[in-house]
Amino acid sequence: MDLEALDREFVLPTYARNYTNFTHGIGSTLYDDKGRDYIDFASGIGVNSVGHANKNLVEAICRQAGRIIHISNLQVIEPQAKLAEKIVKLSGYDMRVFFGNSGAEANEGAIKIARKYGETRFDNKRYKVITLEHSFHGRTITTVKATGQDSFHPSHFSPYPDGFSFERSIADLYNAIDDETVAVMIELVQGEGGVQPFEKEEIRQLANFLKTKEILLIVDEVQTGVYRTGEFLASNLYEIEPDIITLAKGLGGGVPIGAVLTTHKDIFAPGDHGSTFGGNYLSTVAGLSVLETLEELYESGRLHETLLYFDAKLLEIVDKYGVLFGKEVGLGLMRGLRAHNADIVVEAYKRAIQEGIVLLKAGRNTIRFLPSLTITKDEIDEGFRRFEKVLASIV
Repeated sequence: MDLEALDREFVLPTYARNYTNFTHGIGSTLYDDKGRDYIDFASGIGVNSVGHANKNLVEAICRQAGRIIHISNLQVIEPQAKLAEKIVKLSGYDMRVFFGNSGAEANEGAIKIARKYGETRFDNKRYKVITLEHSFHGRTITTVKATGQDSFHPSHFSPYPDGFSFERSIADLYNAIDDETVAVMIELVQGEGGVQPFEKEEIRQLANFLKTKEILLIVDEVQTGVYRTGEFLASNLYEIEPDIITLAKGLGGGVPIGAVLTTHKDIFAPGDHGSTFGGNYLSTVAGLSVLETLEELYESGRLHETLLYFDAKLLEIVDKYGVLFGKEVGLGLMRGLRAHNADIVVEAYKRAIQEGIVLLKAGRNTIRFLPSLTITKDEIDEGFRRFEKVLASIV
């Protein structure tokens, strides 16, 4: 059987797949089984933060694989403790960290922290979590309910857990809060919802209001975290101090890892939460390597230069192809082009792979760009040259 037939026969069809067979990659360039190259503007949906075959990450993974890949969290794990320390220091917040394997698991952990806080902090139990329309928080039965999109709540997965609701805007959150509300959960830049950032001032006002009410602010940084928006956390960029932050995607550079950080450092007792694989030797060694690489990129100023260069390219596209796009959106290297209609996005996405570019789609008629943070100017130039060929074929 060829690969497509094999996949269709044995893998559950949960994705509308493209059947290009990538065999290897270097930096932000992928290669298929026919030897053709592709500029990767997707980085595995924001996961491959240091690109493909990054020398330091490969060496760290191989070295650790020859020692210990996994024991269990019943024993202390040295790189786990060191990665937790590194994350806390880079965040600038006084927090502790729990490690899981994904963004959804990190958000599950955040919700459990909030629920225990609501049980132990108040005379009346507080358990409700409010999110926002167009949000995305995961695929588990709980995090999908927390996701603020009705299309993610079909009846065939019901009944869903109680205690979740979503509002249309930040302004609407205030009136939705009642005496059973324990937390508000938001993304500072909605990724799946169209690469849409919120205004800094409205977020700061919300954060201050929630603190006066002792309601937790959970910031889902699964996609925005680990320098994706230009700072280590988007929360740093917005100058707020959340009670809980979740990370995943770019933290492991491709090795599955998720993390939940909280200022409530003693909220959990042994047995309250756990993960068999979370924070094992392999994933946390990978995380340490990724953060070492990205911290140096940030401190040197090269990351900032890349952000500016990529932004300039997007502005050129909007200026040249205004008939297709109304504006560029997003922050850092979490970017999008807002098309005038959904057909443009569908056509651009379909034709991009034919021209040798890997792109993403997002809500609100948006073409999404999530390149590796280590992408070079040459790769950016070549990617946009190919992207212009795509657009020229649509106009």
